[in-house]
Amino acid sequence: MGFGSTVFDLPQAALIIPFGSGSDQGGGMAIKIGRRTVGPFLLGLLAALSSSRANAASGPEIDFEVRATLDSFFREVWSSHELANKALAVLVFPTVVKAGFGIGGEYGEGALLIRGRTAGYYNIISGSIGFQFGAQARSVIIMFMTEAALAGFQRSDGWKIGVDGSVAIITIGAGGAIDTNTVRSPIVGFIFDQKGLMYNLTLEGSKITRIAR
Repeated sequence: MGFGSTVFDLPQAALIIPFGSGSDQGGGMAIKIGRRTVGPFLLGLLAALSSSRANAASGPEIDFEVRATLDSFFREVWSSHELANKALAVLVFPTVVKAGFGIGGEYGEGALLIRGRTAGYYNIISGSIGFQFGAQARSVIIMFMTEAALAGFQRSDGWKIGVDGSVAIITIGAGGAIDTNTVRSPIVGFIFDQKGLMYNLTLEGSKITRIAR
């Protein structure tokens, strides 16, 4: 049993709040890296993550951004509201930043909502290998549709997508509609930028860990 129809109310304001900052064109040609590249790559990623943690948002700040992201998502894709209310929990990362040239990493912080209330704060970290130009950002929403999927996520001390669980990325059809009756996967996800573009990308290899805020 999911949230129920009254957990997430449809936004009433006419103003559309941007999903995140920057934009992502998605994809990119994969490249191979040798052993000599791994050291600098890890050092660069750790430096970027250290900088992110130094400027880490507080719990209330994350909550505000999470609500703004959901409100915008519901405005743009009305059928997503129905799907969110069927879910057992919704994990929202308002801004996942991709930075670097040639080799870069991704990092973002967000919150898990159960019955519409914050049940914990999490970060998402992944190493991206491909052609990346400048800083890019996108938003990620993951919905847990079954009790088993949610329990497995909450038990894990560092949940790796593709190993501990798979996330089926949902794309939006004509008119911004989702056929919620065809969503059968226990965990589904959405990836988009500030313009609301839905990306048919993958989150495979990303690691999600609970953090204190």
